[in-house]
Amino acid sequence: MFRLRLLALVLAFLPAVPAQVAESADQPRNLELFLLIGQSNMAGRGQVEAQDREPIRGVYVLNREMKWAPAVDPLHFDKPEIAGTGLARTFARYLLRQNPKALIGLIPAAFGGTSLDQWAPAGELYQNAVRRAREAAKSGRLRGILWHQGEADSGKEENAKSYRQRFAAMIRQLRQDLGAGDIPVVVGQIGEFYRAPFARTVQEEQALVPLTVPRSAFVSSAGLGHKGDGVHFDSAALRELGRRYAHAYLSLDPDWEGK
Repeated sequence: MFRLRLLALVLAFLPAVPAQVAESADQPRNLELFLLIGQSNMAGRGQVEAQDREPIRGVYVLNREMKWAPAVDPLHFDKPEIAGTGLARTFARYLLRQNPKALIGLIPAAFGGTSLDQWAPAGELYQNAVRRAREAAKSGRLRGILWHQGEADSGKEENAKSYRQRFAAMIRQLRQDLGAGDIPVVVGQIGEFYRAPFARTVQEEQALVPLTVPRSAFVSSAGLGHKGDGVHFDSAALRELGRRYAHAYLSLDPDWEGK
């Protein structure tokens, strides 16, 4: 009897289980992870509609607090006042059609208005992406990198002409820092509607990325419209871009259906 009373007394003074422990127990595991990097058209600036707020079963996003949550738009939080619909949810939805049993984790790390030089390995944006990818890797394995950027490099000829080589160097280091080998990289074309002086040069450089970056694919933006500002894709265009990204990714990872 004395021992039972002593045990009850000890238990009464034990600290409660921290909330974060209980919360982490509900976090998904064995996720197939995709890192989302670039500038505003990857972050998403499309008008958020009701369909963009509906969770997709099996698709999660690593939020600002480094916790997994249902992936509803806006996924990114780079500029909360203007963040909107992006391409990543549609990308994930099409991958699930090929492998319904998969659990997908999206890692948003894009930031609007940024140049390729700002994504250099020593920079804050790059380091933040690496940090978030490593945290996400505790819950799964990295399967791909999705990149959309280039508008900020379309104003100067020297930046436009060197785009492909600078991008290749960044990706080479990123793969190394993530221990990701030759993980698939999908690169999207900036909008054909974009009218900066050297936008065409950047588009040509992006189309040639697969010649320089092993196991990479290019996604055309042909026929896609903008939201009225001549810079950002509208919601319908972003969903179509997500579909194109998925097809490009599947061309790089033919084993996806069996994973």
